Amino acid sequence: MRNQLSRPIAIIGSLRIPFARSHTAYRNCSNQQMMSKVLASLVEKFALTGERLGDVSLGAVIKHSRDWNLARESTLSSGLAPETPAFDIQRACGTSLSAAVLIGTKICTGLIEAGIAGGTDSISDVPIVYPEAYRAILMESARGRSLGQKIKPWLALRPRHFKPEFPGVIEPRTKLSMGESMELTAREWQLSRTDQDAFALESHRRATQAQEEGFYDDLLVEYQGLRKDNNVRPDSSMEQLAKLRPLFDRSEHGTMTAGNSTPLTDGASAVLLASEEWARERGLPILAYLTHSRVTAVDFVNQEGLLMAPAYAVSEMLNDASLSLADFDFYEIHEAFAAQTLATLKAWESESFCSTRLGRNTPLGEIDRRKLNSKGGSVAIGHPFAATGTRILGSLATLLHQKGSGRGLVSVCTAGGMGVTAILEAS
Repeated sequence: MRNQLSRPIAIIGSLRIPFARSHTAYRNCSNQQMMSKVLASLVEKFALTGERLGDVSLGAVIKHSRDWNLARESTLSSGLAPETPAFDIQRACGTSLSAAVLIGTKICTGLIEAGIAGGTDSISDVPIVYPEAYRAILMESARGRSLGQKIKPWLALRPRHFKPEFPGVIEPRTKLSMGESMELTAREWQLSRTDQDAFALESHRRATQAQEEGFYDDLLVEYQGLRKDNNVRPDSSMEQLAKLRPLFDRSEHGTMTAGNSTPLTDGASAVLLASEEWARERGLPILAYLTHSRVTAVDFVNQEGLLMAPAYAVSEMLNDASLSLADFDFYEIHEAFAAQTLATLKAWESESFCSTRLGRNTPLGEIDRRKLNSKGGSVAIGHPFAATGTRILGSLATLLHQKGSGRGLVSVCTAGGMGVTAILEAS
């Protein structure tokens, strides 16, 4: 470790491939292929071919065992010097934001001068495994020393052993899916179906407008013939959303549908971070600075909603930064579900929640909704789990750079009852 005064963490730029609904444009692509494409494009964009960076941190939430060294293998395909180290990270939907904070911390403390953070996920290429009983047969046979010992375990083989098991987003502690957990929170915070649908519709409207204005043009690189996020629905309407059936609670109380939840998505993204000196030596622009971050966890088994941790993380981060919730020009809250974002906003407005749960004398307050996910959010753009954090960082840094001043807040909820947050300030 190096003992020195902290340095600013500069965000130089970012890139991602367009996010695609699963089983569409990237149905034959792996995590490593998508991540390698993003890294190679980022290296080319910033003329880093052959450069040795201090570190690269990448991750995926759902990956094959073959991807045990995903970050290093993707880095070796990027065009960076082979001597550039890399490591994998995983914190569910907060993976790439956590990676950016780690790389930023290394820059801040002088351990490295520059690094890349990112993430990738594919639902089209999920690992499919077979029942534990089948694996036991395979292992027992493999341990056999004689031919008889190797053959005997196979006598127990039955047709049921060939029934595949697909990955699921089920919390081991509660046995509930993320959507089922969020339905409980939506009920607790009295979030109506109409409000959730309206929020989702606005996400599509803003993403559509951003695409038409060309906001994402410099943030995206074409891949597999796809030039823009293909989940964005310009023609969506409240009438269409109202026709969709609830997905997670099929009773009369269910409010969450495929329309007001993030779609299953494939994609990858990355962001380049550096010290000011490193950037200036190369004549590279600084879009924004990463100035604060917080990670929290809640007791979602006994006390709090699974995806409510960001409400706590933001409160603690604001204390660290001596800021109020109103002191931001942009708010980027990951839309895991429309209900999650709406519940978080209501929690910050609630005197009771802020007093009893956050230990505040007054509510954090309301935010200007015009400043929230102004270029569309995850409901419209899509959510390849590990890629969302750096997707948000790239967009927010660009917004701040275009404005030329101000600050932005990032909030990402994750499985396991955790939240990852950050503050960006204009350069």
